[in-house]
Amino acid sequence: MEGIRDAAHLCIDMQNIFARGGVWETPWMERVLPVISQIAARYQERTVFTRFITPERPEDRRGQWRVYFTKWERATRGDLAPGALDIVPALARYSPPALVVDKPAYSAFFGSRLGHLLVERHVGTVVVSGAETDVCVLATVLGAVDLGFRVIIVQDALCSSSDTGHDALMTMYRTRFNEQIELVSAAELFDMWRPE
Repeated sequence: MEGIRDAAHLCIDMQNIFARGGVWETPWMERVLPVISQIAARYQERTVFTRFITPERPEDRRGQWRVYFTKWERATRGDLAPGALDIVPALARYSPPALVVDKPAYSAFFGSRLGHLLVERHVGTVVVSGAETDVCVLATVLGAVDLGFRVIIVQDALCSSSDTGHDALMTMYRTRFNEQIELVSAAELFDMWRPE
């Protein structure tokens, strides 16, 4: 595997809403948090944290999103506790210099400035960590593939609320996307990507 240059670490949706006690609690977020924290600490200036920003009310979204947020009204900004959409404190301490990009949907590239930001910074490789493997990480990874980025997933830095979904996606990345997506451990990442 070749070394990493011109990269950005995309840390997807490690927010309080997905942490212990959150509306969308992801039980094993705590298990991967130390690994993600090591990555963010090592590459602070190359890290971008994304935040999934829910609407104020279900009516503020259209189509199936309106249906979704009618079911999950307690996850709308009008019902959430203050700070629920913030990055978890263990990672928020790295920003700045790490950046925070807000998004209205699953993919970090949809309705956000992320794509332009990466192009402006001459990024060719995205290193992906975060939550959830089979939802927002999936949508972001496929968006990055479509945009032509080299995509590296740190497999011990992902979490999901569904073991079945996580395992299925890891299999899909290894088999169906093995020419476009690389899977590495955090230890392998640190060997491949040396801070300048």
